Amino acid sequence: MAKLKLDLHDIYNKGDMIDKELNRIVEEAIDKKIALVEIIPGKGSGQLKKKVLRFLNQGHIKKLYHRVEKDDKNFGRIFIHFRF
Repeated sequence: MAKLKLDLHDIYNKGDMIDKELNRIVEEAIDKKIALVEIIPGKGSGQLKKKVLRFLNQGHIKKLYHRVEKDDKNFGRIFIHFRF
């Protein structure tokens, strides 16, 4: 199964770039009909992970994907599942 991966370590302190990259990866998954996106906010203090989850919880974004899964084995990883 194909999946896309977005590592946010390099832009963790650039809020506008984070939103752009999250939008880009969601759009790319939809355009290419890729059912799984892995986002790596890292472990850190958890603030970046919360920001990603808030982004994904916005109404106009939420309607684009099927579900979000927080990896129970790795706190610093989030999966977005799409249904095509």
